[in-house]
Amino acid sequence: MSIEQMNFYQRKLDYEIDSADLHEALDRREHIVVVDGRSSGAYAREHIPGAVSLPHRDISFNNTESLHKSKLYVCYCDGIGCNASTKTALKLLTLGFRVRELIGGLDWWKRDGYPTHGEDAPPASNIKCGC
Repeated sequence: MSIEQMNFYQRKLDYEIDSADLHEALDRREHIVVVDGRSSGAYAREHIPGAVSLPHRDISFNNTESLHKSKLYVCYCDGIGCNASTKTALKLLTLGFRVRELIGGLDWWKRDGYPTHGEDAPPASNIKCGC
């Protein structure tokens, strides 16, 4: 057993969350705020239910003052080809928030069969994560 490898995997879990774990945490009503780091237009078209729109380009001390630093902020964007979730997480972290990044973003959330809201949101499927 390699301590270095164990630390690597633990750090990964400290910084990332998958859609199944996020969905379970939301069902348990944990103190989590889901943050959509994409543009407000992308959010309007489709987003994770209950998510707040906070485009990464607009994040500042002034527009995050009302957010509670005791909560965990899970940031997401379109998916693995988008880095808005990483930029959102980094900006919130520098402002003193606890953050994690949703692995696979909105794309993997939908692939795992979870619902979305918005103008273009399709109905949820019954596919369950194989984790």
